[in-house]
Amino acid sequence: MRGRRARRLTVFAAVMLAVAAIGTPTVASAQGGGAGDDEPLQATDVGITEDEIRIAVIADVENPLQPGLFQGAPDAINGFAEYINDNGGLAGRRLVVDFIDSHLSADDTRNAIVQACENDFAIVGSAALFVNNVDDMVSCPDAQGQPIGIPDFPVLTTEPVHQCSPVSRPINPPTLDCATIDQHPQTYRGNIGATDYYLRRFGDLKGVFLYPSDLKAAKDAQVPNFTAQLEAGIELDAEYDISARAQQSAYTPIAQQMKTDGTTYARSGLAYSSTITLRKEAKLQGVDSVKVWDCSLQCYNRQLLEQGGADIEGQFVYMNFVPFFTESNFNDMTKAFVKYVGKNKVDGFSAQAWAAGVYFRDAVNAVVEQNGPNALTREALLQAASNINDFTAGGLMAPTDVGDRVPGACYAVVQVQDGTFKRVYPKKKGAFDCKSELVTLELDLITG
Repeated sequence: MRGRRARRLTVFAAVMLAVAAIGTPTVASAQGGGAGDDEPLQATDVGITEDEIRIAVIADVENPLQPGLFQGAPDAINGFAEYINDNGGLAGRRLVVDFIDSHLSADDTRNAIVQACENDFAIVGSAALFVNNVDDMVSCPDAQGQPIGIPDFPVLTTEPVHQCSPVSRPINPPTLDCATIDQHPQTYRGNIGATDYYLRRFGDLKGVFLYPSDLKAAKDAQVPNFTAQLEAGIELDAEYDISARAQQSAYTPIAQQMKTDGTTYARSGLAYSSTITLRKEAKLQGVDSVKVWDCSLQCYNRQLLEQGGADIEGQFVYMNFVPFFTESNFNDMTKAFVKYVGKNKVDGFSAQAWAAGVYFRDAVNAVVEQNGPNALTREALLQAASNINDFTAGGLMAPTDVGDRVPGACYAVVQVQDGTFKRVYPKKKGAFDCKSELVTLELDLITG
């Protein structure tokens, strides 16, 4: 079922939002300037001692399917901790990171959550596909034995129970409206990404969409946004389910049909490697009709350029953060992100994980400012996090209502030109187009 297009903002004026106007990021102070600053620091909850705060980052890194899949998440959180500690610490304490590899395994993921519950104050910047059970997260006891839950600020959420967990605030809010999770159908807020820009620039488009077939939740997470693009005006040529394990030969019939149909738009919802494979096979099959090869944040990395080579020339990538490969000096936060993660390690996922770290920092600082560094508990952190709405990660990303779990609609577009990412829209450095609203959809994707 397809829904209705939500009302648009101003039709005649494109809203170009530059994060420069937001101001430079604030660095966490040693004490936070709150009440009780003169009191000796105490161990206030699990993962907090007099001199350190421990956080966990859970990510699918080592695995037989795609080694290093979400390496960007621990890279970013480790870099973020170094950044915090070089600038006075957080709530008067050092920030310490525990990386737990979930290995693309449901069992390892659940064990990782249990381990974090026992040792860490919060889970920050995680990217794990198999968070299909959040019982241990939600019922995690605090230092007093109360089942407060462990605060969770993830990058990636594919499972509805994780997207709507009462202790989770995804830095990329889910398309699912969590108030409707138990209804049939559910309500989704589809993000059309850069579709309006593509239609304005290239005219009518008819497209092919590739869904991941290995995990139902991963496919379902793509359905609202792909459906929203159809609602926005892209005509459907075909949809395909394809495994992340698929060899290039599996793309042959897809490319052949694209050639027959004269497809003008193509997008894979799988990892960047799928986009490369699709492009290579399309070139081999002589597909020359496509005007827009599209991808999102998973393609904003050096691997796409290095492994794709000339075959991915012209590739579009849209994102809701500052294109840091070419704009690393845009503001203090982009500078810090690239410096502390490393210019050879930064990618789309690490940018989101870094943003999750900033979200955690802001929530901690809100608690400290209100009641002092010894008021920092999991319960207080959860309350503070839910009240952070117009979040920009200190100017690294476009405004997003993380606290209320509302997806953002702002975007910037880059294109691979001569082997590098080049900003193509909006032209202004640091700017986002925020003129479109989300597409409201009624879809029944949750069984049971």
